Amino acid sequence: MNEHYSNRDHLNIQRPLPNSTAVLVLGILSLVACQICGIIALVLANQDMKLYNDHPESYTESSLSHVKAGRICAIISVILLAVFILMFIALVAFNLSRAGYQR
Repeated sequence: MNEHYSNRDHLNIQRPLPNSTAVLVLGILSLVACQICGIIALVLANQDMKLYNDHPESYTESSLSHVKAGRICAIISVILLAVFILMFIALVAFNLSRAGYQR
């Protein structure tokens, strides 16, 4: 009976990464609705990538694909957020400089 339990420990059972679905959903949501979700998705994706890199035999390839896709969406979203913030700052600076010339 003890041999049965010791053999079970040596089985290579793969499971999905813990946050793979959340990363994919947040990554897509960050592109569509709220770019802040992209930051959360990046944090979760980096945690899952570290888990996978430490023990690749323990996790499924499909969950890694979900993490990679969500991470790419999140990166695009964060870049767009940065561009929008820079454009807003430039617009405010431009309008403030114009207001100074009108006086």
